[in-house]
Formats: sequence, structure tokens, C-alpha cells
Amino acid sequence: MERILIKETTEHLNEKVKLSGWVNTRRDHGSIVFIDLRDISGIVQIVMKPELAQDIKPEWVISLEGLVKERPEKMVNPNLETGRIEIEAQNLEILSKAKTPPIHVLEKEEGESTLEKRMNWRWLDLRKPQKQLIFKVWTLMEQGFREYWLNHGYIEIHSPKLMSAPSESGAELFEVKYFKGKAYLAQSPQFYKQMAMASGFEKVFEVGPVFRANPSFTSRHDTEFTGYDIEISFIASHQDIIRAEEEALVFALAKVEERYGEEIEKNYGRKLIVPRIPFPQITMLEAKKILSELKVKSEQDGDLTPEEERKLSEWILKEKGHEFVFVTEYPKGVRPFYHMRLENNSGLTKSFDLLWSGLEITTGAQREHRYEILLKQVKEKGLKPETLKHYLNFFKYACPPHGGFGLGPSRMLMKIFNINNVREVTYIYRGVKRLTP
Repeated sequence: MERILIKETTEHLNEKVKLSGWVNTRRDHGSIVFIDLRDISGIVQIVMKPELAQDIKPEWVISLEGLVKERPEKMVNPNLETGRIEIEAQNLEILSKAKTPPIHVLEKEEGESTLEKRMNWRWLDLRKPQKQLIFKVWTLMEQGFREYWLNHGYIEIHSPKLMSAPSESGAELFEVKYFKGKAYLAQSPQFYKQMAMASGFEKVFEVGPVFRANPSFTSRHDTEFTGYDIEISFIASHQDIIRAEEEALVFALAKVEERYGEEIEKNYGRKLIVPRIPFPQITMLEAKKILSELKVKSEQDGDLTPEEERKLSEWILKEKGHEFVFVTEYPKGVRPFYHMRLENNSGLTKSFDLLWSGLEITTGAQREHRYEILLKQVKEKGLKPETLKHYLNFFKYACPPHGGFGLGPSRMLMKIFNINNVREVTYIYRGVKRLTP
């Protein structure tokens, strides 16, 4: 008999089925044993005799065949999709036995295990249906972004992650031995996205790993993460990039809300709201003025601290009724050399960050595509043109006006689920002190 998923059992009332999965719980009631069986699709109650149940325990992996029966009305479990049926087991096979887990696997017991301990045993932590929901949502969200980009003529690229020179700056670099020389792990695909513009690709996207030697121990930083990056040619300004991001975000989030909105709210208490277009925008100068009026301490004129991001987002939600806000026109001093400057104020850049409920999820800008100006801005930043010669060559032979952004899907997931730590939404987290499992 071919195995079916637990969620499919409701379609087989009074039929024999085969199920395989993990023992979620076991309850002995005299001459009857109740087992809650769990697979990737859900949980269902199994009824069997003690001799058939043997000594199976929670987290053992089993396979069984049984009859799908309707539960008595008083035994219906409204909290399960399969709550109106149960499986009367006829035979059972133990596929794998488990020792007593070092952490609790049931959600209701999660508080008894610390975050660090759960990270040590991440594969057990991820057995929880509540945790698996995060990655089901990530899968659909990424599908949504891809669908939007492909429908709008983007080409997917896969840029190298070993580089001969830094992709952003000299800071936060992982240096690795490369035969008789050395290389660096890519901080972003930035240079190669721009190379694609010089190659005439016009619109590109990439989904890939990003490496940052960031010594931070905050709840939103990691040393390796997945990045979504796009770049578009023949733009008039950074506003074209902003519009492209708004549309892609709304498209992807609408898919997530439609399929998983109820589960997200049920499991995490977060009602996911698909944002309306256009998103609010304010300049950095306007943001600082608002924050000053709110008596929020500023540490740097041209940038925002996490506290400032939170307070600014709270103000936007109150005044504009929107969870998102673009902060634009960052000073050149806090932006990379390749960000284009405003025509009427060379001290400001055509750049932006996107905040979602107090968390920065995107950085973007129009890039400087004119070789002589780019070379000048490289020198202004105190960088050596010879170390960037391969990048600068992209612009010697004509390159169209272009721009793009980098988006962090793990930070998006933090906001989708209202989770405050990036470790919880990362499959396997990498940080300053974590290289295992």
C-alpha cells in the first residue's frame, strides 16, 4: 500500500490507509492506546491495542496501516484539521527508535529549553510544526518573488562568492586562503549585478548566500545569510527602484497571506497585512526632524539607530496607517562610493532603506554609471582605484543608468511572524560564536 500524508486522511473516510511519521504523544487508557502521529502535513490521532503499540515512545518513527473512522462527537478535536477522524491501526512497523531528546519537542514545553540549547539541537527544534511553518512560508514567499521577477522580464544570475577584492568595503570581510594567494567571501553580488547591466541584461535578480564578518551579537545580525538582489537598467531615478520593490513585495506577501494567513495568526498571533501601494516615503532629514520632536536620541546625523527605526515606524503607523516606510536621501558619508548623488545637492545620495515595523529589510539606490564621476567618488572615499580596476572597467565602455536593492528574506520572516530574533527564522544560524551544527 502506498503511503499518504496525514492531511489527506479526511478524504478517505471508512477506507484503509498507510501513514508514516513521528510519534508526537502517547496516551495509555487501559485496553486502548492513543497516539498522535505527526508528519510534515499535520497530526492525526491513532487508536490501537497495547500489544500493537508495544513500547513505542514520543519521537520514534513508525509506519502503520489502519482504517479511517469518524470520531464520536464528544471526541472531536477542533484544533486539528483531522480532528473529526481517527485511524484504527491494524498493523504497525517501527522504523527508527529515539533516545530521550535533549530538548523538548512539543511547542507547549519550548520555554523549558533555552535558545542556545535549541540551536545546539536545531534539527530536533525544527521538528515542531510551528517551526516548519516558517520554512513553508519562506518557500512560498520566494516563489512569489521569483514569479514576479520572471513575469517582468528579469534574468536570474548566479554570481561568484569568492572574490579577489571586497565587494562593498574593506570592513566585515572573511578572508580565505586561495591556493598560493587569498580571496574574500562575497559581502553581496553588487559588483556582478552591475556588470550584468554593462552586459546589457537590463533586469536581473539573484537569490544567494551573503557573508559578513560582522562582530555583532544582536538579535538581527548573522555572518551568513540569504540575500535577494535585483538590478534594473534605464531608470530615471531611485524612485523607479522603489516602485519595483513595492510591487514585488505586495505580490509575494499576498500569496503568503492567502495560503498561510490563518495559520500564521493561529500559531504566532500575527495578523499579516498585505501593504497598500504606494508606501510612505520620508527623507533622512525629515526623519531626523520627526525623531527630534519625539525626543528620540540621535547618535549620527545621517543614519538611524535601531531605536530610531522603531520609533520612526511607530510614528508612520500612527500617522499614515502603514507598516512600511522608505527613508530616502542618505548623506554620501554613510553610503558606498557607487551611490549616485542628487543633482541639486551633491552631499546627498539617490538611495533608500525600507523599514518594516521598525526593522530595516532593504537597502537600495541608483548607482553612478558614469566612469569619470565614479572614479572621482572612489578617490573621495579614500579607496585605491587599482584595487577596483575590474569593477571600474565595467563603466569604461558605456553602461546605462541603473539601480537596484538588496532585500533580506530572514528579516522579512521576522516581521511576517512577529519574531524578534533572526536565529528563529534561519534554518541553520551562523554567528560570531556559532559554526555548528
